[in-house]
Amino acid sequence: MAVNILTGVARSVGLSTVMRVAGVVTRLLPIPTPTMMVGPGASGRLGQIINDFGHRKILIVTDATISRLGLMQPMTEALTAGGTEFVVFDAISADAPIDEIEKGVEIFKAEGCDAIIAFGGGSAMDAAKVIGLSAANNKRAQQLVGYFKGLHAPPAIYAVPTTAGTGSEVTVAAVVSDKLAKRKLVIADTRIVPTMAALDPSLMTGLPKDITAATGMDALTHAIEAFIGHWSSAFTDRMALTAVSMIYQNLPVAHATGKDLVAREKMALAANYAGQAFTRANVGYVHAIAHQLGALYHTPHGLANAIMLPHVLRFLSPAITAKLAVLALRVGLGKKSEPEAELAQKFLDSIDAMNARLGIPTHLEALRAKDIPALAHAACREADLNYPVPSYMSQQDCEQVIRRVLKKKVSPKTIAKPVAGKAAAKRRGA
Repeated sequence: MAVNILTGVARSVGLSTVMRVAGVVTRLLPIPTPTMMVGPGASGRLGQIINDFGHRKILIVTDATISRLGLMQPMTEALTAGGTEFVVFDAISADAPIDEIEKGVEIFKAEGCDAIIAFGGGSAMDAAKVIGLSAANNKRAQQLVGYFKGLHAPPAIYAVPTTAGTGSEVTVAAVVSDKLAKRKLVIADTRIVPTMAALDPSLMTGLPKDITAATGMDALTHAIEAFIGHWSSAFTDRMALTAVSMIYQNLPVAHATGKDLVAREKMALAANYAGQAFTRANVGYVHAIAHQLGALYHTPHGLANAIMLPHVLRFLSPAITAKLAVLALRVGLGKKSEPEAELAQKFLDSIDAMNARLGIPTHLEALRAKDIPALAHAACREADLNYPVPSYMSQQDCEQVIRRVLKKKVSPKTIAKPVAGKAAAKRRGA
């Protein structure tokens, strides 16, 4: 027991020191901010502006659904009118698999492209970033995993997000998947931040309710984890708190009334602000666990975040009570005169209420009990080595947190038996 305690203390102290140093570096690191165009029709305006840069040919990275729905039409028409050539690569699927990225690199080189437009959700954004970095450095995606693994900067990257969740248009990271190894891989480099981006709410009005909910909760998770972590700063706190407030006000509206352009635009901005917050302040255990669930079960990232968020926050609550109280006040829960613990509890309860309102399940259908130890081990390793978490989870802690979203088996004793005779007829309304 004593050995385990000493090992745990040494581990915590060592990791905390490393994280503090990394936090200082992150605050000083120059991270570019893309020029933003916001509002209905912004994607078409971005196409007009791109024409002025005189690119030889542009690779548009997207997915088949976006191509089929014609969402790119205003932008591609603007490019054509301005004489800019482009080629569409619309084979990106969920989680940006490495083999699809390699096909994109091949097309980029074969077509002689010198710029990229990422058009779509987080997977298309991340794929476009990695395609650009891979092509510029003649390296496969696996060789770029980690921080600043490319010598050369990617070609110009432009971004048009079609969901309000990832904030990838302003972030330094790209998450791709190795399906054979069932792993998610993170590639980070300040040079993959897009040069320009368009937040066009008119592209988001047709999103299904479940995608609106999951991507919105993804943005909320980014903002909360950036705010509660040890790398937060005055700037990231301002961005994170603004994002949380905007999401609480607008996500329920966008979910209930998908064509509300004001709510959609504010959600796009909220995701952007959350992206600016976590690209400097980073994330935490919610993301670490969600990445493992996505890699093993292909659970959509935003959905995994939404399911895990209340459970991770409750585990961390003793270490972040004051910050949870700040979040509660920011979203209009309670008064400053109330004890911090009460305010913190109100915010935790509000996350549950938000998930319920959006139809987020309380349990993960795909989760299997036998997988939990390996999932927890991988999540702890990811979080401990990369994220400035407010307090550390042990392997056992993480297993317990994940186990809370395991769907409980219904005991045969709890299943109601058919009632025969008159009682059954009466129950049926006969």
